[in-house]
Amino acid sequence: MAESSTLAQTIHDIVQRHNSVPTRLLQILREVQDSLTWLSPEAIERVADEIGLSPDKVQRVAEFYSFLYTAPRGSYDILFSDNITDRMLGNRRLLRYLCDLLGVGIGQTRADNRVSIGVTSCTGLCDQGPAALVNGYALPRLDKPRLDRIAELINSQTPLSEWPQDFFEVTSNIRRADILLGRHFADGAALRAVLKRGSQAILEELIKSGLRGQGGAGYKLALKWISCHDAPGEVKYVVCNADEGEPGTFKDRVLMQEYADLVFEGMTLCGRVIGARQGFVYLRGEYRYLLDSLKATLQRRREIGLLGQSILGESGFDFDIDIHLGAGAYVCGEESALIESLEGKHGVPRIRPPFPTTHGYLNKPTVVNNVETFAVTAKIATEGGAWFASRGTAESKGTKLLSVSGDCERPGIYEYPFGVTVRRVLEDCGARDAQGIQMAGPAGHTISPKQYDRRICFDDLATGGSFMVFAKHRDILDGMRNFAHFFVHESCGFCTPCRVGTSLMRDLVDKVHTGHGARADLDEMRRLGRIMKAASHCGLGQTAPNSVLDSLDQFPEAWERRLRSTSYEPAFDLDAALSEARRLSGRDDPGAHLPDEQSDLVRLAKLLADQDAPMSDDERNLLGALP
Repeated sequence: MAESSTLAQTIHDIVQRHNSVPTRLLQILREVQDSLTWLSPEAIERVADEIGLSPDKVQRVAEFYSFLYTAPRGSYDILFSDNITDRMLGNRRLLRYLCDLLGVGIGQTRADNRVSIGVTSCTGLCDQGPAALVNGYALPRLDKPRLDRIAELINSQTPLSEWPQDFFEVTSNIRRADILLGRHFADGAALRAVLKRGSQAILEELIKSGLRGQGGAGYKLALKWISCHDAPGEVKYVVCNADEGEPGTFKDRVLMQEYADLVFEGMTLCGRVIGARQGFVYLRGEYRYLLDSLKATLQRRREIGLLGQSILGESGFDFDIDIHLGAGAYVCGEESALIESLEGKHGVPRIRPPFPTTHGYLNKPTVVNNVETFAVTAKIATEGGAWFASRGTAESKGTKLLSVSGDCERPGIYEYPFGVTVRRVLEDCGARDAQGIQMAGPAGHTISPKQYDRRICFDDLATGGSFMVFAKHRDILDGMRNFAHFFVHESCGFCTPCRVGTSLMRDLVDKVHTGHGARADLDEMRRLGRIMKAASHCGLGQTAPNSVLDSLDQFPEAWERRLRSTSYEPAFDLDAALSEARRLSGRDDPGAHLPDEQSDLVRLAKLLADQDAPMSDDERNLLGALP
């Protein structure tokens, strides 16, 4: 009874801090879980009662996000990053090593409820892996000695606040700077510029700059801001998309860590231009370690008059920023899914039109841009559109930040003018024997050496910033398999082409990767990929097959050498499927098994798939017996 009373009081206090507002549901659930380690049925009911929502709705939201747990977890929750770059660095070996040290299986919680160990898709630490999260906080550069110490700390129940601080030290690794990272910016300069020149003049500078959204889609920024500015209504919003979930991308992490003032200034500038008074940063859940420092930066800006009421003493210039922390949902990087999550819902992409600039957060006009884009706008407001447009190409003005990882000597952040070649980036990062590049993450382009002279820009190779290098000693299909599994895990399940298509693609890739594929399976991948691209509801499903389709074209030999034969082999093992029935019946004798792979059933499937193949008399009789 006392325990139930304590739980009720804990939840009541958390909900009250958020003013019992339903749009704060995700933040409330995160804080409740931080206090209780998991979201029990009683906790979910209490939250629902306090906010005035149905328990079913709260339950659905809790089950949508991978960092929210509706089953017990350990007091120390460790999630190893399972991105392909972490695998290249030996993360699976380290994962098994820590499991052995702590006596717990992968994906399990130890019997004493002290520790849970699992995996997550990517932690945004690709330049300093192998990496993991412990209770949401980043653990970069893992090795066996560090894991030995971590096991000791867990077994002795040492609080995270007393762990060695260097365990949590995330470096920025800025390797090349240009006009964004390398040029000094005085806090408040962009805001003084808009007050001096007016919002219309700043919009004209943005038009001159040719700036396009830096998230990868490349929509003209000025058009988005003008659309929101012209939308009817007094209430408007500014949203910074800091949910960079694309594996291999970590540039926004560095900007939020090193250039937060610049990002917040760009958001405040946007607020002045479009007439918004409230902004939100949707911060990727994996970047939880940045939360306190970002809040401190916001508070400092309020204290010096760059945020809040009457900014820079200008009556009516009111704008503030709040931070929402995500909870492990890749799809929330899509702007309408992000808005749904901001509203306290599970992040399912909306049907468009209408677009966020007219019907966004709470159905009000909303500008959504990513971290890099907001940082650039602040620079343009002070330096001018022509200054920015002097860099880049005809269709891609300015510079681009690249997150370089994988098989190279110097992983990290590189800023180049748009139009730089893939080959130049490889030379600069020390990738001397690159077999291939995955550009723009799993949803992007797979590049072979014959394409290394292509240019990185919207005119040629568009990217949100990810640049993963695969050396010649790697099996390129390991990466394709990792990506296929990633999309199954991250699909929101809203539409059938994505929900089913990603699973079917994963199964086909697994079949070929394990040596059971045939040419027919490669053809099926292409057919399935075309369906997903044409019929999926949002960009996740439309781009999920890209890496597989590109690699089939760019690295056909990698797929073909895995083929078992040119004839069909069923992917479904019927005898294996009966194993559970044998266990329940207590039988494992030959009579409880189907015949070997030359059984009539398997032979029939092969014959139906490849009727031009030579047949024995027995096989002709088998086909002739069909009705």
